[in-house]
Amino acid sequence: MKIKNAFQVGLVGTLGVGLGLLIISSVVTLQTIITYVGAALFISLGLDPAVSWLEKKRFPRWAAILTVLVAVLGVLTGVVFAIVPIIVAQVANLSKAIPDLVKSVNSSTFLADIQAQYPGLKVNEIVTSITDYLGGNLTTITTTLIQSGLALVSGLFGGLIILILSLYFTASLHSIKRATYQLVPASKRERFADLSEQITTAVGRFVVGQAALALCNGVLSFAFLSIIGAPFPALLALIAFLLSLIPLVGTISGSVIIVATCLIPGIGSSPLTALVAAIYYLIYMQVEAYVLSPNIMNRAVSVPGAVVVVAALAGGSLLGILGALIAIPVAASVIMIIKQVVVPRQNEL
Repeated sequence: MKIKNAFQVGLVGTLGVGLGLLIISSVVTLQTIITYVGAALFISLGLDPAVSWLEKKRFPRWAAILTVLVAVLGVLTGVVFAIVPIIVAQVANLSKAIPDLVKSVNSSTFLADIQAQYPGLKVNEIVTSITDYLGGNLTTITTTLIQSGLALVSGLFGGLIILILSLYFTASLHSIKRATYQLVPASKRERFADLSEQITTAVGRFVVGQAALALCNGVLSFAFLSIIGAPFPALLALIAFLLSLIPLVGTISGSVIIVATCLIPGIGSSPLTALVAAIYYLIYMQVEAYVLSPNIMNRAVSVPGAVVVVAALAGGSLLGILGALIAIPVAASVIMIIKQVVVPRQNEL
């Protein structure tokens, strides 16, 4: 091919590369906002099945949306007024227990008590290693604590933004869908709309199913931890609920944190309590994996087990917690597209 104007070709190519770099940098700069929008859309799709169910009960669209939003806000308000005071009281008790725990650590009998409770541990070597690490990384630890506090404040602010966006997207979800469908050529619009409705329905059911599993874990954890006398049962149950919202690894992560908390001496814990809690969560994880999750999630999405593991790991690596949340419905959507679009097209060739 003969190039008539090398300068023009070079200029156009440079502008194209510059535009691509500008788009990439814009996406990186706006990644927090994009994450908020993605999480809000995810939640709104989870609320849409409730709106659709009310519409089938002959509710007008606006009345169904208003009912769902009022119910969600009512539940959140009830949780705040019912659970938050308990959690605040337990956090205050934990704060009061910390000075006593520090004093006991400084006492001469603390290490001996630990060694007596756990004979297999090399307590002195562990204490020496921890002391050396803290002394050599004091600046890094202080910086990390400050950054963690700022991240917590930012997370609370982000949660408020996600809540507001979720309410807006829930109210205007049908309008957003219709506007998106208009961008597709008319010849393919009906097929695209049908496939999109199947995908959004599957995502909504997945969100509802995951929330149901998390709620089940939170309620059962609170009841069981209260029965066995574990420290701060409401706070630990909240941790179990929040982490159970993360597929695949959430339940086991929450269980490890709870059992580890039950091992801390000086706050009403004991090795027996930790052992009982560990046995309970081992049993619960089996029940969740083989009874609760199949019965709840198979109605929402049908994804092979290996794909679930790979999707959750990949999503978590790319987008953190949000990626782990949306990985499974995204994988289900890809499988659905392959089955209904790619395979039929290949069969026609």
